[in-house]
Amino acid sequence: MRNLVSVSLLASDFSNLSDEIKRAEGAGVDWIHYDVMDGLFVRNISFGEPVLKSISKSISIPIDVHLMITDPIRYVENYAMLGAAGITIHYESTPDVQSVINKIRSLGCKVGLAVKPTTPISYIKSYISQIDMILVMTVEPGFGGQVFLSETLDKISEARELISSSNRDIRLQVDGGINAQTGELVRSHGADVLVSGSYLFSAEDMNKAVEILRG
Repeated sequence: MRNLVSVSLLASDFSNLSDEIKRAEGAGVDWIHYDVMDGLFVRNISFGEPVLKSISKSISIPIDVHLMITDPIRYVENYAMLGAAGITIHYESTPDVQSVINKIRSLGCKVGLAVKPTTPISYIKSYISQIDMILVMTVEPGFGGQVFLSETLDKISEARELISSSNRDIRLQVDGGINAQTGELVRSHGADVLVSGSYLFSAEDMNKAVEILRG
């Protein structure tokens, strides 16, 4: 599968979101990564449904919704209605992962399952036949602009092995501290969807930065 680049709006200019989205789309990104934080599952609070409702009309590529919230089943239907192509939840965010997977699938969205840096990949093995993407966090979730955790590379390799053994077309996404150098590292360990915010939005030439991440 072709490598994809998903641009994180967390690093964009919030006062100019529509133009930032157009700039990213013009640079060739594949997805818009929309991080939702509730101040409970993670310490930070980001944007939610009202913001997505207002900007979705400016987005012409798939919206990659990443729910970093407690009890995500309460909100997946709303994000599906707002145009999410895929919804990723955290394994750690709910005691009933299966019900949330079922709900997302019933809404016609792709299903992603994310793990924090310290959560073993083995914990999500039982769900591999029901998901479309694994997201390995390469920083602790909650804030943009963090430094990449090199110890997550082994987890990326382990996730790739799990995907290969499933014989299914499952994407392997990484999120956190992704730039030219770390992007090359995660690709070499099996990642095929790279989420990046600060690196892309601060690049002098975003088109070139996207090409570098895609590899």
